[in-house]
Amino acid sequence: VSVLGIGHGNKLLTDLYNCHLTRVYTVGGLFGKATDDFSDTGNLVEKTTFDHITREKLERILAVIQGTNQKALLMYSNIDMKTQEAYELAVKGLIRPMGKSPPIITAVRCLQFALPEFQLEIHCLHETQQYLRKMVHEIGLELKSSAVCTQVRRIRDGVFTVDDALPRTQWNLQSIQEAIWNCQLKVETELEKTLG
Repeated sequence: VSVLGIGHGNKLLTDLYNCHLTRVYTVGGLFGKATDDFSDTGNLVEKTTFDHITREKLERILAVIQGTNQKALLMYSNIDMKTQEAYELAVKGLIRPMGKSPPIITAVRCLQFALPEFQLEIHCLHETQQYLRKMVHEIGLELKSSAVCTQVRRIRDGVFTVDDALPRTQWNLQSIQEAIWNCQLKVETELEKTLG
């Protein structure tokens, strides 16, 4: 999912960006090798064993990553967690960083596990593709092995999902206009909810 703006939509994209909305990715990984750029197409740096890795061990590492990042999210949100406001924001899922922060993982789970391959679903803020590839590498290291990223696919960007996306074959004026009309209410609702 790549979000584009046309005309007045460019300003709305800036407003949406300032809402610090979560992006969701599916990220594929492959245990047993390390490369210079953390991707499966990079220059091979090392090969390692991986048959000792289990889904349970992987999920334990993911839980630690998520817990650590939840603490960072609270720290960068600048909200006093002992207040009623904090409680109400948490219930609505609106605790977000108030400004620029380092990448933060808000949720991560294993979708598929079939050694040496695995696939994760990662919910995050302020990430880059390089950050996600490096995360896969670090998961491999935590599991006393190595891992490279085989795929990064954004399936949600804030309020926009794969269902809102136009396939390349529908990149024409009529389809784009329909997509804008169909998403207008989503955008207005999110801006009102987040920015007031």
